[in-house]
Amino acid sequence: MLISFEGIDGCGKTTQLHLLKERLLDEGYEVSDFREPGGTEVSEFIRSILLNPEIEMHPVTELLLFSAARSELIAQKVMPELKKGHIVLLDRFYDSTVAYQGYGRKSLGIEEINKLNSIASHRVKPDLTFYIRISLQEARKRTSHQSKDRMEQSSETFFTSVIEGFETLVGNEDRFIALNATHTKDQLHDMIWDHVSNYLEG
Repeated sequence: MLISFEGIDGCGKTTQLHLLKERLLDEGYEVSDFREPGGTEVSEFIRSILLNPEIEMHPVTELLLFSAARSELIAQKVMPELKKGHIVLLDRFYDSTVAYQGYGRKSLGIEEINKLNSIASHRVKPDLTFYIRISLQEARKRTSHQSKDRMEQSSETFFTSVIEGFETLVGNEDRFIALNATHTKDQLHDMIWDHVSNYLEG
């Protein structure tokens, strides 16, 4: 089973991923978690390039670098874990590419990005995707004390388009489950666990 977590920075997705991992481990499941981009030596190196605020690059270059990092992670880590029957949790997956590089950067058309995502993911698809919905204003309030990487330094117009992209995905993809970030951490975890446990039982 593959579960991905999506949302703009500050929504709480990483916290919820870790809470779910702990719950699954307590229930006796074998679980692995990875971040995107990252998770392998090659992917982490690409991550350091992509998030470096001193580096500028063309939107298509950015798209291809994210895709290259993803391909390595899926091939080297995710697919072997799934073949063992383990549960894999991903902090971002190709839906972020649609939202950020598609709607945000407008690097290529969404149809072209979908084709590239299919190739880069080795056609691996999430079973469930949790999108934690948060306003841009609240997200910025939550992250105001943190230093900003290259992606996080993007404009308000960019992030407004990213949110639009995620909302479009929510409407188009049945695997998407949208949750409101205004709930408490424990409330969100309980909601997520309800969906995951029902899926595992079903």
